[in-house]
Amino acid sequence: MGRIGEELDINFIISTGDNFYENGLTGIDDTAFEESFTNVYTAKSLQKQWYSVLGNHDYRGDVEAQLSPVLRKIDGRWLCLRSFVLNAEIAEFFFVDTTPFVEKYFSNPEDHTYDWNGISPQKDYVADLLKDVELALRESTAKWKIVIGHHGIRSIGYHGDTQELVKKLLPILEANNVDFYMNGHDHCLEHISSTVSPIQFLTSGGGSRAWRGDFGGLNQDGVKFYYDGQGFMSVQLTQSDAKIMFYDVFGNVLHKLSVAKQAYSAM
Repeated sequence: MGRIGEELDINFIISTGDNFYENGLTGIDDTAFEESFTNVYTAKSLQKQWYSVLGNHDYRGDVEAQLSPVLRKIDGRWLCLRSFVLNAEIAEFFFVDTTPFVEKYFSNPEDHTYDWNGISPQKDYVADLLKDVELALRESTAKWKIVIGHHGIRSIGYHGDTQELVKKLLPILEANNVDFYMNGHDHCLEHISSTVSPIQFLTSGGGSRAWRGDFGGLNQDGVKFYYDGQGFMSVQLTQSDAKIMFYDVFGNVLHKLSVAKQAYSAM
């Protein structure tokens, strides 16, 4: 990542959630913050602002700790919020807190304990969030609209499609000309094209452990690329073109996607 970041002269980095395994942070003084973030991403090119969303594993710990400005004093690169909009001039990035959408975390948490402080009641939280996302997307005049969430809308990985997002979030994205939806959750790299809209679904969940050979999604429609190993992706944007590349851990290019505002092609 450091080498590719230097070659591309990156502006910032996005984390798609599950920032700390297995169960988030225990508090603002948890040493996992430095052990899993500060002391890992040490390359000069990665000393840029990081924008992060929460994943389901993060909700198994102290959520407020990850959101706390105290962590930003420990490492100024860190910024994690539940949902927010990043204005990057020609593009706007809409970060969405997807974990509260998923019903099974509430109805059948198994042996996990989730930190739902600030979420209850769930239905009201999700409804309000959907309204905020719809309004922000509708009012956006950015050339590129990119939505970031932890859970996949489309995936053929272990978890497959997140049905709650397919039902509730996807129609809003389709109605507001979103270009890309980027997520983690499944520990793989994926590119899936929508068969009914210009949206490209991009999974970058290979930042830590990977699940070799673990396929779960039954919906194969629009699948352009799947890699069941570790890696990351880069995004380069101009007014007229987007160039997205998927890499393995050594920085070898695995897949390229070029998108123009009127049409796209994948190699």
